[in-house]
Amino acid sequence: MAKSIDFAFLNSSMQKDYYKILGVEKNASPEEIKKAYYKLAHEHHPDKKGGDEARFKEVNEAYQTLSDKDKKAQYDRFGTTFNGGGAQQGGFNQNINWEDIMGNMGGFEDIFDMFGGGFGMGGKKPKDMRKGKNLEVILELDLESILRNQEQEIIITKNSTCTRCNGSGAEPGTDTKECFTCRGMGRVQQIRRTIFGTINQYVVCPDCHGEGVKPEKPCNVCRGEGRIKKEEKIRISIPAGVDNNQIIKVKGKGEAGKRNGEPGDLYVRIMIKPHKVFERSGDDIYLKQNITFSQATLGDSIKIPTLEKENIIIKVPNGTESGKILKVSKRGIPHFSGIGRGNLYIEFNVETPQKLTKKQKELLEELKKEGL
Repeated sequence: MAKSIDFAFLNSSMQKDYYKILGVEKNASPEEIKKAYYKLAHEHHPDKKGGDEARFKEVNEAYQTLSDKDKKAQYDRFGTTFNGGGAQQGGFNQNINWEDIMGNMGGFEDIFDMFGGGFGMGGKKPKDMRKGKNLEVILELDLESILRNQEQEIIITKNSTCTRCNGSGAEPGTDTKECFTCRGMGRVQQIRRTIFGTINQYVVCPDCHGEGVKPEKPCNVCRGEGRIKKEEKIRISIPAGVDNNQIIKVKGKGEAGKRNGEPGDLYVRIMIKPHKVFERSGDDIYLKQNITFSQATLGDSIKIPTLEKENIIIKVPNGTESGKILKVSKRGIPHFSGIGRGNLYIEFNVETPQKLTKKQKELLEELKKEGL
């Protein structure tokens, strides 16, 4: 049976200026054409919010012609022809090699983010499947301890390098071999049919899990993993002035990688225990100090505690009222990775006596008569 031709489409197709559609000059290089196409495909893709399916198909039609050397030559000589772009189901090529497009856009992960995951393939940019996981632990510290640099030792249970095979995953005396399934590539090609046509996608090899190699004879202890679960002691250097909820990264101290893969990192989250006396705000500390009515009125020299567990003497100014704050410079927390310290702020609270002796009452009566 003869194939029917949509002459209405053919007539409109012949009027199209593919160079104008892509926004390039007639002498544009293949790279310039490709770059223009990627930009417009990104902008008008129907799976993207605000996309334009008709415009996307038109852009694709133009690219399929101008990116093909023979079709481009035919188009430059005769203009838009039926074979040049109109016969490909409305100008949308059903056998696009998206692997090529995605590779130029930064891989599957980038393009799925770009188009909002609309392809529904759940693909991800290939990564090193042997790399160990990052770990996070919480370390509690006393407020006093952060006045100086310190080292803390923690014990965690994690995947550590197998001592029998030294992390290779192979039984001592044996070697590793290239994966037969992927021929050492770590990825295998998967062809899928979607509403956009046939898509060539590369996925992680199911046999070697992306490693490209397999132990000839798996280690008897780790069973080919190159790592085993065990307790490990780790010493952590903590700078003075570390803050609550701050994270310290210890490179390479996370879980060991599979078969000598790169280890993960350890992230230590610092938690500062609440102090019985002091409150911290940034690098400053605050202390609430009770004083008597006579000390507030006449002034006095009193002892107050510090984080260094020693008392210092400060002068209470005469006429001090409740809520008044006195600053003691450089008695706070050391600046993290810097020079100097914060300050100590003392908030005074004037105590009102609840019970008075007979003599105290008499004295207050005398003060009352004097207008105090």
